[in-house]
Amino acid sequence: MRRPVIGIIGNHHLINDQYPTHAGGTMNSEAVAEVADCVPLLIPADPRYASTAELLEIFDGFLFTGGRPNVHPEEYGEDPTEAHGAFDRCRDAVSLPLIRACVDRGQPILGVCRGFQEVNVAMGGTLHPEIRDLPGRMNHRMPPDGTLEEKFALRHRVSFTEGGPFHRLMGAREVMTNTLHGQGIKTAGARVVVDGWAEDGTAEAIYVNDAPGFTLSVQWHPEYRAAEDPVSRPLFAAFGRAARAWAGGKRALSVMDVA
Repeated sequence: MRRPVIGIIGNHHLINDQYPTHAGGTMNSEAVAEVADCVPLLIPADPRYASTAELLEIFDGFLFTGGRPNVHPEEYGEDPTEAHGAFDRCRDAVSLPLIRACVDRGQPILGVCRGFQEVNVAMGGTLHPEIRDLPGRMNHRMPPDGTLEEKFALRHRVSFTEGGPFHRLMGAREVMTNTLHGQGIKTAGARVVVDGWAEDGTAEAIYVNDAPGFTLSVQWHPEYRAAEDPVSRPLFAAFGRAARAWAGGKRALSVMDVA
């Protein structure tokens, strides 16, 4: 049996500040190939190049990655401000309808950082433009200086719901994670269940209630050294199991099936 094919949502990038490309972090491909045991393929983040229907037919699951631009606030009924940062409307146009279609079909998705926020927005939720400006919240942004290891260092605890899918999957109620984001969930979308929180109350782990397929998403970056991390490894392994079930006969495995 062939390995499942996972579509990794790309991001717009300029080489030498002038040559446009679609880019994806190598650590995303590494986590998909080596931990999920699937074939990683980058999807251009532009709806002109492939329709939602075509993507659903080609891929067995989708990884919605992090990215510097944020989901445009018009997607959740708010006006843009300087605090909302940069945007990528083309990626919004690919990711949001694709997430909704996957939720309906039971096709596996895994959301990471911006992808976590995309899942919430796709389901009707809203976002805070800047978590660190909220009373009582910590600064979740990437440290501005230091090595890659320092930027992705474990920085806070995440607590899961007793008996929830993340608790079952990790085998622990609390884990340590990195944190490299500015925005976060303000209101959860319809059917979005917040299943994990940082120490300051920031939503860190979600799934879509009653979805027929795999819909786990996290605010941190599990793709960093995923094979070595006891939190990242079970998450990507479960995603891979769901993708194999889909590839083997379009059979949906829910979050409870793989946890």
